[in-house]
Amino acid sequence: MAIFAGLLSVCPAFAEEAIVGRASVVDGDTIEIAGERIRLQGVDAPESWQVCEDGDGLRYRCGREAAMMLDRFLQASRPTRCEFVERDRYQRFVGVCIRADGAEVNRWLVERGLAVDWARYSGGAYADAQGKARAQALGIWRGAFQLPCEARAQRSKQTPAC
Repeated sequence: MAIFAGLLSVCPAFAEEAIVGRASVVDGDTIEIAGERIRLQGVDAPESWQVCEDGDGLRYRCGREAAMMLDRFLQASRPTRCEFVERDRYQRFVGVCIRADGAEVNRWLVERGLAVDWARYSGGAYADAQGKARAQALGIWRGAFQLPCEARAQRSKQTPAC
């Protein structure tokens, strides 16, 4: 965390102010604080419409599950603070978010198998957390699923960006 704080003080890309407040969940990897949509940096959660299979082959809405679990996690320790990383192509604030108790939201999602490490954007920052979730068959790792970026591409008939 000290390294991240150091980057905030010296890199112009991190010049935008942090956002602090009561977070509401938009989906498994997007929250809103004070009217600002925040995309969680480096993680990709299943879409709300996305369906996965559990370990018994039963289908469930894994994106909806990720959003509901994220909502419970955020409610447990308020407020949430999001440190600015960049603006995405939709002009959303992209950041790393931390609950009042110091728990990093982005990492928690991957540790619980509710999102994957999107190495293209994280540089592999959550690969260790993903490896543990996969080894323990947590969340989406308990059965079969399509990577969220692939599911979005298939639905929109585009080439996957992952």
